[in-house]
Amino acid sequence: MVAKFAYYCLVIPLSYLPLRVLYLFTDFFYLVLITLVPYRKKVIEGNIERSFPDKSKSERAKIKRQFYQHFCDLLAEGIKNLTISKAALTRRFTVKNSEVMYQLYNQKKSVILVSGHYNNWEWLITAQNFLFPHQAMGIGMPMTSKFWDKKINERRMRYGMKVIHSKNFIEEINKNLHHPVAVLTLGDQSPGDSTKSYWMDFLNQKTAVAFGTEMMAHQFDFAVVYFSTRKIKRGHYEMELFLISDDPKKNKWGEITEAHTKKLELEIKSNPQFWIWSHKRWKREVPTDIEKLRNEQKSKFEQRFSK
Repeated sequence: MVAKFAYYCLVIPLSYLPLRVLYLFTDFFYLVLITLVPYRKKVIEGNIERSFPDKSKSERAKIKRQFYQHFCDLLAEGIKNLTISKAALTRRFTVKNSEVMYQLYNQKKSVILVSGHYNNWEWLITAQNFLFPHQAMGIGMPMTSKFWDKKINERRMRYGMKVIHSKNFIEEINKNLHHPVAVLTLGDQSPGDSTKSYWMDFLNQKTAVAFGTEMMAHQFDFAVVYFSTRKIKRGHYEMELFLISDDPKKNKWGEITEAHTKKLELEIKSNPQFWIWSHKRWKREVPTDIEKLRNEQKSKFEQRFSK
């Protein structure tokens, strides 16, 4: 009952307000975060310190403050996302070089769109199906609350996106292969199993990276496109596409994962405030013998996908 009341009587009515008004609420919330209730302060500070050991204390503090400000903008934009019109999304979320996707579509090539939790990914989830000719699909874990999971995904799918469960995504993708699809993945989440992860250097530390994008590309022969989302000004974003591979069978083990993760790393280093530092990104324990693990993973991968 509480969830329903909050959704219908608070969140949805707020979402109909102009974005500039929502920003007033979240500007106040930002002041609360940096003074009274510093959300996940230790996690954020620890992540930034390990990622930028060469920066001064004041520089790291500046990144934290800027992150809190951006985080509050995302709250306003996330609420607005529930009812934002197609016309408004088209104005506020643009694509610099959509011809990359149209060329792949004309080749009848399905695509994995990969990036991370950088800038506004929720607007892309909602807009993707009308931005590109491919049928949009998104892979995600269900929320703890079944009510919120249902309602949020209904809103995300209202312009044609298909949200599929991470546990049965292979089955769902197979059902949709009659038409080129574009599967949206965010590759910077902490993987569930450190022994099944791809370990690499990322932001100055050994990091477990989910290998799902690379496995999917090889299994389905999907092209891989990295997308960069840049904040042009408050409430306005521009997306740029970078083709990583249009023939994954030619890529060696790890190449695709290294490529999209390093592109994200470059973006974070350039403008660190736009990444979600509040995530417990490095909670997986580093294996005692990474090289042995990598050799075993590579061998299994090559056995499965070698010609």
